Parts: sequence; C-alpha cells; structure tokens
Amino acid sequence: MARPREFDEERALRAAMEAFWRLGYEGTSTRDLCAGTGLGPSSLYNAFGDKRSLYLRALNLYHETNTAEQVALLQGPAPVKDRLRRLMVQAVDTDLDESGHRGCFTINAAVEASAHDQDIKDLAARSFDKVADALYTALSHGRHAGEIRADGDLHALARRIQSTCYGLRILARVHRDRRVLLDTVESTLASL
Repeated sequence: MARPREFDEERALRAAMEAFWRLGYEGTSTRDLCAGTGLGPSSLYNAFGDKRSLYLRALNLYHETNTAEQVALLQGPAPVKDRLRRLMVQAVDTDLDESGHRGCFTINAAVEASAHDQDIKDLAARSFDKVADALYTALSHGRHAGEIRADGDLHALARRIQSTCYGLRILARVHRDRRVLLDTVESTLASL
C-alpha cells in the first residue's frame, strides 16, 4: 500500500502563489489551486481557509521573498546608480523572459483588487513602502558619497524611480522591445 504524501505547507503555498500570480485572483479557480498544490478542494480549504485567505498568504509570501530581494539589491555595496540600474534591468529582463508574462505579483494585486479589498491594498502598500524606503536610503547614501547630484526631496525622487520601475514592469508585459525599455532606465539614471 502506498504511503500518502506528507503535506508540505510551504510548497503548497508557493504553488498557490504561482497560480494567483499567473492568473490573478479572479482568474484563479479552485481547480487551478488544487492542480498546483496537489490538494483536493476540502484539504486545500482546511489547510488555508477560503480563497481570499490563501490569496493574502500568497501575497505576503511574495513580499517576504521577491520584495525582500529587491530591498537586498538596493542595500548592496555597488555605487547607487549601478544598484538602481540593476533593479530596473532585472525587472525588465525578468518580465521579458518569463513565459506567461506574469509581471510583479504585488503590482498585479494592486491593479486587480486593491480598489475593493482593503487588506490587499494594505499588503501592496506595505511592499511598495518597503521598496520606496530602500530607494530613499540608497539615494541618500549616493548623495552623501557624491554619486548623484540630486538636490531636491529624496523621498519624491525615490517615488519617481519606483514609479518608473513599476511602469517598466507593466510596459514589459505588452511592449517586448528591450531596447526601448532600457532607454527609459538610462534616461532615468542620467537625470540623477
């Protein structure tokens, strides 16, 4: 007799995150979640609660992994313009290379669901704020080291760079010309 496979909550949560990331909240069915996690419907909901609860946990996992990677990149030892370039180019290349063109899960969630779900809005804002804070810190160090000539409000500059980066992520889903997207990266950095 075959032993039942042991439940791996983290693996199942990652699979659910992938399904939501690829299909969106509304587009992800229970069948999609079951196929990805390997759980039956009752086991899925016994483990994670309802679909919305699972979605919130998946979005939080994305924050703990992908958002944390962006912050780590911005905190690295390279000159600030190199870190900013790496952040934006990595986003463009990831979005251009992916099959399915999923983009950024947090941006997708903010666009799809934050207008009608305060919890999703709060999770997206938390991720956006964390990246904005890391951008501000990187820019502040860059200004102090003489790497950038920015004289204005660094918080506003951090939000402008963040908006550019997030805009690139959306554009890369429909505009497949890497050169055009990288021109935006370079013009943004040249303004610093």
